[in-house]
Amino acid sequence: MENSYNHIYTHVLPALESKKSEFKVYQYETVTEADIWKYCVEKKWRKLDVLSLSLHKIVNDVLSITPAEYMTYEQIENSRTSNWFSEINQEELQILLNPQTEEK
Repeated sequence: MENSYNHIYTHVLPALESKKSEFKVYQYETVTEADIWKYCVEKKWRKLDVLSLSLHKIVNDVLSITPAEYMTYEQIENSRTSNWFSEINQEELQILLNPQTEEK
C-alpha cells in the first residue's frame, strides 16, 4: 500500500473489516483488509486517481466487491507471478524446452 493512501485506508478500515467478515462467511478465511484494499487500488481504481475519489465512493466500491470478483483477480495475479517451473531442476527444464529427437 502506498504511503499516500494511508490516510484514506484508515478512514475506510471499518468498511474493509466488514468486507473481510463477509468473505469469511463464504469460507475465504485468508483474505485480509490489506488484500481487499490492494484489489481496489490495483483493479477497481487502476485508472482513477484514488486521492480525488470521495469517501462515499470508496466505501461503496469496497462494499460492492463480490467474492467471485476478488477470487478471479487473485487467480489471475497468482498465475502471472507464479513460476510454473520452480519444482523442475535445470536439466529437466532443458529437456522440456529442447527435446532431442532419437536417431535411428
